[in-house]
Amino acid sequence: MINTFDAFKKFKSRLELRDGEQKKASKLQQDARALVGEHFVIARDFLTGSYKRHTKTRPLKDVDIFFVLDKEKEKKYLDNPLGLLEDIRKVLAPVYGEAKVKVGRRSVGVDLAYDPNDEDKILSIDVVPAFDKDNHYQIPDNVLQDWVNTDPEIHAEEATAANKAFDGEWKPMVKMIKKWNETQGKPIKPSFLIEVMAMQMLYPPFSGGYVYELKSFFATAADRISETWNDPAGLGSPVSDQMDAQRITLARQKLAEAGKFVDQAIQAERNGNQVGALRIWRDNVFGDMFPLS
Repeated sequence: MINTFDAFKKFKSRLELRDGEQKKASKLQQDARALVGEHFVIARDFLTGSYKRHTKTRPLKDVDIFFVLDKEKEKKYLDNPLGLLEDIRKVLAPVYGEAKVKVGRRSVGVDLAYDPNDEDKILSIDVVPAFDKDNHYQIPDNVLQDWVNTDPEIHAEEATAANKAFDGEWKPMVKMIKKWNETQGKPIKPSFLIEVMAMQMLYPPFSGGYVYELKSFFATAADRISETWNDPAGLGSPVSDQMDAQRITLARQKLAEAGKFVDQAIQAERNGNQVGALRIWRDNVFGDMFPLS
């Protein structure tokens, strides 16, 4: 029988991206660059989002590709951010399929062909067009109908710093919490908000135990979920701007429930019911990726 500590180590490993997924993400970036580059002048492009920050969980459902356009040669879009998103969509749709390509809030999403037999499958890509602005970037926002400032490179740097301060366990912990969020129907949106909250709630150094770090996070997050959580780069709108009153209530409920399940798992283990403890972690908190043996 596996103990809880080893179960979490195995769970941590299962959440790591596979080499095949990383190679496929690189190929998708190359293909998208070739396609977008036929119609727009690109200054540079790079993979970004939680994939770049190494906080993406398996399976790798989506990959964000950031395209920085040439500001002089594509300046017609500087006054037309929503037009840029639509024109990106028009470029991608003939190749990937009209029904598979949609304009999102700050990107153009592409649903990829689904193969249930492919263990390294990636379900979608998000193409994020951008321009340089001062020392950061501006990207279109379909909700605000304007440009918003961002800097994914600062986000990546801050995630790396948090991970180092937390003895290399901050990113694994974030992945675990994101997996919990996923199994609960994503009451916390966007998932980046979990990272922003974790920067304040996972206090370094790492205690050495995942169980009590998670217990602390769920309790603190339930208390603080209604707060305004700003962009850690100090740019753009709050990361928490999707959390309206209804979603805050739901998230607080789910976080409180998670805390109760953690307590139940701890008590089951104290009572010598190791199988029952692992079952609680799997069935009520993390889902099928959490190991029972």
